[in-house]
Amino acid sequence: MTTTVEGDTAFVEDVRRIATEIAAPHAVDVDREARFPAETIDALRDCRALSAAVDDRSVSLRAIADACAELARACSSSAMIFAMHQIQVLTIARHADGAAWFGEYLREAAGEQRLIASITSEIGTGGDMGSSIAAVTPTAAGCSFRKEASTISYGAFADDYLTTLRRRPGAQPGDQVLALSARDQTHLEQLDAWDALGMRGTCSPGFVVEAAFPPCQVLDVSFAQVCGESMVPISHVLWSHVWLGIAAEAFERARRYARASSRGATQTGRTNALSQVAADLIQLRATVACGLDDFLARDLPGREPLSTVGAALRFNNLKLAASEQASKVCHGALRVCGMQGYRNDTPYSVGRHVRDALSAALMVANDRIHAADGPMLLVTKDI
Repeated sequence: MTTTVEGDTAFVEDVRRIATEIAAPHAVDVDREARFPAETIDALRDCRALSAAVDDRSVSLRAIADACAELARACSSSAMIFAMHQIQVLTIARHADGAAWFGEYLREAAGEQRLIASITSEIGTGGDMGSSIAAVTPTAAGCSFRKEASTISYGAFADDYLTTLRRRPGAQPGDQVLALSARDQTHLEQLDAWDALGMRGTCSPGFVVEAAFPPCQVLDVSFAQVCGESMVPISHVLWSHVWLGIAAEAFERARRYARASSRGATQTGRTNALSQVAADLIQLRATVACGLDDFLARDLPGREPLSTVGAALRFNNLKLAASEQASKVCHGALRVCGMQGYRNDTPYSVGRHVRDALSAALMVANDRIHAADGPMLLVTKDI
């Protein structure tokens, strides 16, 4: 991925403007109504941000991560949708391996600013992303599948879908590939409503998904390789920047409240509490920055590959640490603001930030990650 400092700067400034002028004014309504943040996504399309990683300007992953944090300070759901879309784009770009169809698809997706959703969850797998029931099934016209997904973020609003499937009907559950299907090749039947505690604007109910498409729309590389080299580490890098943005905004609201509140003994206690929140935020920022630097360093030619056990542990730990620390910062900000932060109708409200941050531990549950990390820790010295 080539880039220029000027290109990165202009891109982040564009996204910051969208965050301030469009995402922030609509964030309360998006959260209250649990509705898709259409205004923000349309604005990102207008400035060609959805294809930032693969079009002619090709901004860096660092700039995309910074953009995720900027959006999250304004609207967590908008930021998470943007991050999840970029994960799909980067996954395709890094693993297309010169396949003509996928190369042409990326060009068309950039030109049309198509929004890509991920379908990795599946009812019956116990939440194991590395296991599938649905399979790529040969048909007279090409391929098809039917998958019962427990959740698809912004599924009703996406243009295309990147889906995990068994390689063929007789394959083992862990022998998976990714298939890309367009909206007009895919039928979605919604299974339930989306009325969640936080990240309400991501609109992530379950769906029965049926699709039919040509064989060229299946990535040849195994999903296990894609996970280790791209999807998991990039997800944890970009998600952690979203959580950092949420936490940073909660801290700023707490700081504004502390500045505006009365002086005296009460104020001293409040500033002491603010200092503790600042320390937690600084720790979170360092964790997130280290994770991004680690990915960029490991992704260079000649460096230790991302597919090692040590790398898996480090990026899993990035997710664990960032998800827990972001929630801690938001709860600390609530303690500083007190009732003014608890209420939804004050400029110091952090209720939405607390609720959105709680989702971090559930996006690939932390307990599941710890269960995977434990055995790996017994066989490697590299963490």
